[in-house]
Amino acid sequence: MKLPKQYMFEGFFTVTKAPEFPDGFEWINTDEPLSFDRLKGNVVVLDFWTYCCINCMHTLPTLAELEKKYKDRQVVFIGVHSGKFFAEQDADNVRNAVLRYNISHPVVVDRKMQIWQSFGINAWPTIVIIDPCGTVVYKQAGEGRKEEISDVVDVLLEKHSRKGTLARELPTIHSSKKIPSALLSFPGKLAISDVGKIAISDSNHNRILISDLSGKIEHVIGSGHEGLMDGSFDLCKFFRPQGLAWNDKILFVADTENHAIRKIDFETRTVLTVAGTGVQGPWISSGGDGTSTALSSPWDVACKDDIVYVAMAGNHQIWTYDIQTKMVLPFAGTGQENIIDGPARAAQLAQPSGVFVHGDKLYFADSEVSAIRQIDLCTKTVKTLVGHGLFEFGHRDGHMDDALFQHPLGLCVFGETIFVADTYNSAIRTIDLKNNQVLTLVGKTEKNLLCLPDNPECSILPLYEPSDVKYYEDKLYITDTNNHLIRVFDLRTNSLNILNLK
Repeated sequence: MKLPKQYMFEGFFTVTKAPEFPDGFEWINTDEPLSFDRLKGNVVVLDFWTYCCINCMHTLPTLAELEKKYKDRQVVFIGVHSGKFFAEQDADNVRNAVLRYNISHPVVVDRKMQIWQSFGINAWPTIVIIDPCGTVVYKQAGEGRKEEISDVVDVLLEKHSRKGTLARELPTIHSSKKIPSALLSFPGKLAISDVGKIAISDSNHNRILISDLSGKIEHVIGSGHEGLMDGSFDLCKFFRPQGLAWNDKILFVADTENHAIRKIDFETRTVLTVAGTGVQGPWISSGGDGTSTALSSPWDVACKDDIVYVAMAGNHQIWTYDIQTKMVLPFAGTGQENIIDGPARAAQLAQPSGVFVHGDKLYFADSEVSAIRQIDLCTKTVKTLVGHGLFEFGHRDGHMDDALFQHPLGLCVFGETIFVADTYNSAIRTIDLKNNQVLTLVGKTEKNLLCLPDNPECSILPLYEPSDVKYYEDKLYITDTNNHLIRVFDLRTNSLNILNLK
């Protein structure tokens, strides 16, 4: 077997020997730093990724399958986390992402993207394969390359087995990985019904919780095991669900890693898949019958009348599911990742991750362009309220034209105010639509580390990458994702508390 030429050295004409990992970098899932010298005799697969990126998330199951295939062979998988956003350059944040996505292979935190630059990388994700002698033989960007990677690894194992250059013993990599133990595990989204029932996506426990406003849990929906299974509340299965939306006594769920929309019926106490096949859909799709159409990482849902609006993060689009016709269709976005306004089907979005309907407007958090945008449901046009581009982000209050967010994931609207879960700024921000002003309500500001406007010593637990926020009766309910909590901010007293689920 020969190495397929189309796999070799794409964009890699000046470097053929793998540059060594720099000293002093932080490593995750290994108790000591790795080096190519130590890994000599093994095929090394590098995954250049950043934890915000939906395409990087799509690559992780591929790597997990390949790790399983080669677990008894001389093959080592290493994640190189080259962060895009400021928040993604913090090792503790990366460590939380590794836990959230259940990554078992070693990950090096690529400080200031030094490893990225030394390998000549220009896109996330990119896979690089190094042969047992330390030579780079493959470099390809993009998701969905399992067969290619497997082909290259198989060729290298056969070739170096014949040459006698494979390591005689498999490498031993020790890890002191710690998984948090709490009632919630990386809660993603929430929704509050008209009568004050709080639905919470307990994402990494693969279940949905329903509580009252005091925190008393009334329903636990899902067995807790990963999977796609309909049925009763205690037997059904989800896979890292995110967005939730009430429609009378029905709750719709964006079952993100099942690439599906699920319906929870509280009268029959059953869960039913209404859209998606359980397999990730293609980049471009025209939609069709709900259960016959493959979706791509639906991240949030919002209901208006008989329409469920879906933030289809994997396609960079907003889709609709019609409750009556059971059809699922693209609604806004071409599928190209950018920030371009205009007619809904011609506009360009970038990993929309939060949606909320208010009147005749659909508001959405367009996370990869750090933007808050809206769709006029009457004219079907997209308009950007705050945000500028894929690489324009930060934490700046002020006029909407000048304000900056950093990868917001959730939002809600009450009156003339948009409340935003500004995830990578670990803050709750407001957009005053009447006065065109953005303000930090809870969290870090440009000048200090306030947890609250009146709490300069930050004596309470700060928010840590909140993913969603919802308004109900003068209070904001917040999924404090990396703290594994639901928080409640009282708008009358400016106090931040924990919702004690029980």
